[in-house]
Amino acid sequence: MFHPLSTEVGMQFFKTVLLALALIVSGLSNPVFAEDKDPLFIALSSDATRRVGHVLHFAELQRARGHSLTIWLNESGILLASRKYAEKHADHQKALAELMSKGATVLICHYCMQQFDVEASDLLPGFKIGSPELLGNALFKDDTKTLSW
Repeated sequence: MFHPLSTEVGMQFFKTVLLALALIVSGLSNPVFAEDKDPLFIALSSDATRRVGHVLHFAELQRARGHSLTIWLNESGILLASRKYAEKHADHQKALAELMSKGATVLICHYCMQQFDVEASDLLPGFKIGSPELLGNALFKDDTKTLSW
């Protein structure tokens, strides 16, 4: 009995049909392109030197690519915003100030401030104490991407 896929021409036709279907189906998907400018929300919960350095470097690269940037400092990450820790975190505080000068928003967890005994008067210029409204507006903005460090 003859089977159409048993010939070289039949097999070539089958491969062509499969390729056409694959191209059609792939065109129906919604790809994410590198040039998208979705907002980026980063939750930073540490003051560990290497970890903070990594996230701030990453944040600057993404900001430079056109992504609006919000960094939420929580847990020990709030120490990065405090004058009390200026000696330990001078380089990170400088990097955060530069990010803010370029349009980034840096929010501080109010609850964490109480836990780590950081007063509003201890905060360096530009840092904002987070509220449900500020956090919600940044976190739930359409197309926002989130990262936690």
